Amino acid sequence: MQEGKRQKQIAGLLNEEMNTIFQKLGLAMIDGGMVSISSVKVTPDLLEARVYLSFFQVKDVKAALKKIEDRHHDIKKDLAARVRHQLRSMPVLKFFQDDTLDHVFKMEELFKQINQQSADDDPQKKE
Repeated sequence: MQEGKRQKQIAGLLNEEMNTIFQKLGLAMIDGGMVSISSVKVTPDLLEARVYLSFFQVKDVKAALKKIEDRHHDIKKDLAARVRHQLRSMPVLKFFQDDTLDHVFKMEELFKQINQQSADDDPQKKE
């Protein structure tokens, strides 16, 4: 299903404001690693916002996600104060790990292995 214009506007607003809130609350750096908001998706009824978090060099991703969940109330309170003039109701925030970077690294590794195997198997390149 295609995302509507209002959904995109709200998602962009929430993404921008949540980045600021994460820095303010000290959630951008957890366990020596970096946490960033990769995207925000808002449901068509505008009642739920799914926040996808990217973890870079975080040792325990589940523990970091739990820390963020524990600060859910503070995040929502700050966010509601910042967007109260733009939104009628505050969507429910749900946090998810964005693992697209992990998939990208795995795919690159597979391509390297395939290229290496084809180079080893190709008799023309050996001569």
